[in-house]
Amino acid sequence: MEHSDEIWSRVSGSFYRAVDPRYESTALAGSRAAGRYSHASQPTLYLSSSPEGVEAAIIAHTDSSVAELLLLEFHVEAHDIVDLRDPLVRHAAGVDIADAAAPWQNAVRSGDEPPSWRVRQRLEELGARGLIDPSRKRPGLWHLTLFHWNTPGMPRVELT
Repeated sequence: MEHSDEIWSRVSGSFYRAVDPRYESTALAGSRAAGRYSHASQPTLYLSSSPEGVEAAIIAHTDSSVAELLLLEFHVEAHDIVDLRDPLVRHAAGVDIADAAAPWQNAVRSGDEPPSWRVRQRLEELGARGLIDPSRKRPGLWHLTLFHWNTPGMPRVELT
């Protein structure tokens, strides 16, 4: 495993996630479906740095069968995070922002692997525990995607 100190960030503070109220008790388990950086059976915790970030993120994920989502707040202490907002970090990590930002939902529906899944694979090969992803819907906002959490030596996440 490669490990380059120039690509790692630490993250600490409050983060947010909207969930179907029926799944509030399992919100810390991560996504139940495929996502931008994960296939359906791959544990991944998608969080936003602000409630506004959650609103921007759910635009593409709103399920018409859920009348209202519940906004949850989490406290996160994370290390070995790759900040995809920084072009120097992306270059050092060997990540193309176009791959991270590429549409993924249609690829998944048709059985293909979206380029963003390869971004995750590359970052995990480097030892990343997660990534910071710039919002595509609202520039200036950002999201935290964790690949590993709440096991020894990994980022810590608690529901507040």
